[in-house]
Parts: sequence; C-alpha cells; structure tokens
Amino acid sequence: MSEPLTLYSNPMSRGRIARWMLEEIAEPFTVRYLDYDTTMKAPEFLALNPMGKVPTLVHGTRIVTEYAAICAYLADSFPAAGLAPADRSAYYRWLFFGSGPLEAGIINKALGFEVPPERARTVGFRPLPVMLDALEAALEARPYLAGEAFSAADVATGSQIGWGMQFGTIEPRPAFSSYWTRLSARPAYLRANAADNAAMPKQEA
Repeated sequence: MSEPLTLYSNPMSRGRIARWMLEEIAEPFTVRYLDYDTTMKAPEFLALNPMGKVPTLVHGTRIVTEYAAICAYLADSFPAAGLAPADRSAYYRWLFFGSGPLEAGIINKALGFEVPPERARTVGFRPLPVMLDALEAALEARPYLAGEAFSAADVATGSQIGWGMQFGTIEPRPAFSSYWTRLSARPAYLRANAADNAAMPKQEA
C-alpha cells in the first residue's frame, strides 16, 4: 500500500502549483486548506512547517516545502508519470529559475521595488526584461522548457508565466501565450484549477 500524500494549501497561494503537480502524477492525495491568519499559524501546522506557509507536502513521514522542491520531489518519487527527463540539465535550470530569480523579479515589479543600479550585483537576479528574454528564447527553440516533452519544470515555472500574464507582471509575448495555451489545456491542470477555484472564499455580494 502506498504512503498517503497530503497537501496543505490555500486556493490563493502557490499551493495551486503543487496541486497541479499532484494531479499530474495521478496518485491519490488529500488537500487540507488552511487560512493565512489562523490554521496556518497553529502549532499543529508549525510543527510541519515552521515558516507557517503553504504549500507543504506530507508523504508518509516525509515533509517537503517550497513549490519547486515539491514538484521535483514528486517527479522523482513517482517516475512512472514521466515528469523528470533523463537529462536533467535544462530541467533543473528552468525548474529553479522560476522559483528563484524569475519570481524575485516578478515580486519586485508587483511591489514597485527598484534595485539601484549600483547594487544590482548584490541580488540574485537580473532585470525582469532580461530574464524574460532568456525564457522567450528557450520557448521559441522547443515546445517545453526541458525539451520536447512536458515535465515538472513546466508545472513550476510555467505557472509563474501563466500568473504573470494574468496579473500583468509578464507581458504576453507570443511564445509565452502559445506555451501557456498548451499547458492550461492539460487535463491535470484543468482538474486542479477547478478544484482550487471551487475552494476560493465566497465574495460578498
């Protein structure tokens, strides 16, 4: 009998990426939604993730946090899903590019932070247009970030591209738009998105 998979999440969080990844591996799992100000800061959850943040994945007795790590862990733990290529070079590069420099650049833009030019070498990312040029070149050369086949890198970094275009932090360049059209049509994405949307807080009329 396989060990249980439990995802702690919130429908307005990066937990949506982890849920999509869980749908892709096609293994049974449970989602427990937490509230930012209450259950996410409760002692029971802080014992799993002292940062008090989601997503957090519990697989049997193992705990994995950070959405890119969760994607990589699930791809390695369930190889039958075929979400980690044999050649990991481009796969690792773009998987962690999304959760590292790209996300830092996106968040800075969203919050209106500007890195002073004289301090640019102290941060771990380049200006956002430079990073988007690199992503665009990769996606113009091949259909997916790691090559010809869809992988966990597309779940993690592809989500950043999709959200960025949705919220206006990434310009909808043709390579990004066609790439996201391919990703967002995947049955696993549609299932995950529908389930998280259904769990969104109801808006007052």
